[in-house]
Amino acid sequence: MATLQTKSLAIEHRPLDWFQTDERELARHDDPEKVRLQGEDMLAKGQLQPVGATEDGRMIFGHGRYLAAKAAGIKTLEVKLFPASLSDTQFKLIRAAENLHRKELTGYQKWILCAELIAGNPTWQMKDLAEQLHLDPSMVTRLLSPSKCIPAWQEALAAGKVGISDCYAASKLSEAEQAELLRLKLSGASRDAIEHAGRKKRAVAPTVKLSRIKAILPSGVMIVASGEALTLDDLIESLGEAQREARKAREQGLDARTFQAVLRDKAKKG
Repeated sequence: MATLQTKSLAIEHRPLDWFQTDERELARHDDPEKVRLQGEDMLAKGQLQPVGATEDGRMIFGHGRYLAAKAAGIKTLEVKLFPASLSDTQFKLIRAAENLHRKELTGYQKWILCAELIAGNPTWQMKDLAEQLHLDPSMVTRLLSPSKCIPAWQEALAAGKVGISDCYAASKLSEAEQAELLRLKLSGASRDAIEHAGRKKRAVAPTVKLSRIKAILPSGVMIVASGEALTLDDLIESLGEAQREARKAREQGLDARTFQAVLRDKAKKG
């Protein structure tokens, strides 16, 4: 098989409706919130990498960027044009190479990236970094949580022995408690167990637990949470989860009634 000289390929702009997309490739990008945020990032910073397609419009790679552009209202994409004469094997090899060579950042790498950005911009708050990266502020809080952890946690993150969620649970504790929690994690404890242990250790004083928490907001909206022995921390985590689920539902075009039914079904299956 002849080697394809990619350096000589033309790079042009094409309208979105010119591309012939692959439904299976589109289906891989099944997180509407992530697609939306990527689209916002493209609006702010431009398209950092071209997509790939044959000269007759068959999209080889870049389906995530295509969906993001569509969600953001971007009309054209920069595209690297491959010969229309590509064999089916060549087409698939190019797609496979592009997907396999793209390496997802590790939790450690994401932390370092965010920490360096914060350090290099002393006036930035976490919300400023979130705005620049087009991420939810709660996600930036989690990504920066290793900065509040003892070196042993940071080393474990670098080695891939723990994840960002584990570090987030540990970051809420004292240094001595973090060391104990790390021993628990390295012994094989699950993320849920880590979170549970973290909540238990934070309860240094008697914690009020209720079966029903009713919060009336200044806007007049009333939020009611019910369950077994709910604490304020439980309420905070539950509201954050509800917010994430509601955003996904909005991106999927669901109304409030359908959203309520979907969550009920998920709870039954869980």
